[in-house]
Amino acid sequence: MRNLLPLIGSHQGGRSALTCRYRCGDACFQEIPNTSGNEYAGDIIAGALSRRSMMRAAAVVTVATAAGTAALAGPAVPDAEAAPLAGRSGSKPKPAAPGARGLRFAAVAPNKDDRVTIPDGYGQNVVIRWGEPILRGAPAFDPDKQSAKAQAGQFGYNNDFLSLLPLRGERGRQVLVANHEYTDEILMFRGYDPASPTREQVEIAWAAHGLSVVVVQEENRTGKLTPVNRHPLNRRLTATSEFRVTGPAAGSPLLRTSADRTGRKVLGTLNNCAGGTTPWGTTLHGEENFNQYFANGSSDTDKRYGIGTAATERKWERFDKRFDLAQEPNEAHRFGWVVELDPYDPDSTPRKRTALGRFKHEAAQPRLTADGRPVVYMGDDERFDYFYKFVSSKRMKKGDSRAAREHNLTLLDEGTLYVAKLTGDSPAGEFDGTGKLPSDGEFDGSGVWIPLATGTTSHVPGMTAEEVYVFTRLAGDKVGATKMDRPEDVEPSPRTGRVYVALTNNTDRGKAGKAGADEANPRNANKHGQILELAEHWDDPAGDGFAWRLFLVAGDPEDPSTYFSGFPKEKVSPISCPDNVAFDDHGNLWISTDGNQLGSHDGLFGVATLGERRGELKQFLTVPTGAETCGPVIQDRRVLVAVQHPGEVDGASVEKPASVWPDGPGRIVRPSVVAVWRKDGGDIGV
Repeated sequence: MRNLLPLIGSHQGGRSALTCRYRCGDACFQEIPNTSGNEYAGDIIAGALSRRSMMRAAAVVTVATAAGTAALAGPAVPDAEAAPLAGRSGSKPKPAAPGARGLRFAAVAPNKDDRVTIPDGYGQNVVIRWGEPILRGAPAFDPDKQSAKAQAGQFGYNNDFLSLLPLRGERGRQVLVANHEYTDEILMFRGYDPASPTREQVEIAWAAHGLSVVVVQEENRTGKLTPVNRHPLNRRLTATSEFRVTGPAAGSPLLRTSADRTGRKVLGTLNNCAGGTTPWGTTLHGEENFNQYFANGSSDTDKRYGIGTAATERKWERFDKRFDLAQEPNEAHRFGWVVELDPYDPDSTPRKRTALGRFKHEAAQPRLTADGRPVVYMGDDERFDYFYKFVSSKRMKKGDSRAAREHNLTLLDEGTLYVAKLTGDSPAGEFDGTGKLPSDGEFDGSGVWIPLATGTTSHVPGMTAEEVYVFTRLAGDKVGATKMDRPEDVEPSPRTGRVYVALTNNTDRGKAGKAGADEANPRNANKHGQILELAEHWDDPAGDGFAWRLFLVAGDPEDPSTYFSGFPKEKVSPISCPDNVAFDDHGNLWISTDGNQLGSHDGLFGVATLGERRGELKQFLTVPTGAETCGPVIQDRRVLVAVQHPGEVDGASVEKPASVWPDGPGRIVRPSVVAVWRKDGGDIGV
């Protein structure tokens, strides 16, 4: 038996101190914002239920008691799509083909190479780098001649979420939309002084945040993509672009400032992490660690959102008073939303959707109910924070007519916002923090969706509807939502409707004064994270209850606390810290990682969710030194990833780079988007 893979570093999630400093303002070293007495997943025990296979029964789950426990009966999908799990009957998946369809590639071994490592038989190209011009008049990138004006016409920094949308009428072209989560000025500017940034450096950073829209051209014989510079649809949105506030909190006194007395117009979008693509052709962008940009917070609500009481790392408050809450106490309330962008209309104003609540949005991915209403699932990426969904009251109109598009741009302004409460169904004493499976053979249970607000009606005692939307975390506190281990990206399966939630890690679990292990979070000092699988009652996304189980408990397969839905552990790749997720057309879930704690660089993995090979997990690629894998887009013939913060290693700078990717020695390190394809032109993993 080989030894367990070594742990590296002591920072939360395996990230460098430099990454933690610039990406989230050292959030994991601050006091945990959620000090509520809410129970943790599994703390409310449903009692002794007869054990049945939860996901095979999901379509006929019925509410068993007023407390929200669930009885499970009858198959929802064929047995071939939900193999028995370990500990249930002792059966194992049957031998089959060389891998699940869509995952038939030679798994990449864990490594620490300063490059994007891909399977044999595959090719790659850098699609676009930080600083490449995409708008008319924008100059070529020169790291020693940067300017805010130039950056506002160039691809932004630290690409995260990606979406590829079809472009009708232009053969071989697609529309690429990218988030630019944050800037790392130490790796952007020679001789940067963190104590005394210049106005020019600050304004360049403002322009490097936000969103990019750029048309890309595919090469016929490969999966290679190249940007179409100066295309009419190309667009940059930055920290100073205009955004509209819409929905039930728009115009609220809580959103008004001296510069915007209407509470309906915001300059900029900040810390856009993951996102989503809507069935009506728009993109959604989650404003995540916005708190780090605001200085001198003082209120209890500021504290609940992790806003500090002193100066910020980037010192933006020196150059614009809106980042100083002592002068503009409401400005921070205008961030932490889901932004909706119409990438097909370069003249449109993106909208911040208040009906979806305000918190650290990692992502927002919609699905449709049977009658065509969008349901958006969302995670709040904080230790011990919550998982939400929004159910629209309006139906989507099909087609691309102007009337349909205008109607669909109102879908996310009216509906009900919910927060999740989970219940485990195994005795609490069985969870000792080691990750050992309970006696019934699965980490699973039931849950309820607790309504928070519908339009102008609050369902939370003591809070108005406007307060619920602006201070959504406090609303979750009040109604007893379940604290989770950093719920990040969320993705509904287009094949089964099951919802997959990436819970990245939480090393604070089990510490003195902190919550210990429970059924949904079974390991103390949780370094590696897990993925939760959720099935709505009756497969109705608008329903008020669900069943859940842990689909994957990450880590070294040799570690007995890991779990891969019963698939033989000797046949899977090691994985740590799941972050962004996406589906392919075969029903496989693709997982990008953030902060690998297993001695390897971060990577992209595919895992089968259906059939006899359910739980088979294979690594598809790794990223360069210091980088995080973001954004994945999985198409039949192409995989796209955003390589974020390459070279972001403690002690690194422009003068002393820790990576030479993507352009080699002597060139500045640049976050970039990479495309990967099969050299023979075939479909990925088939």
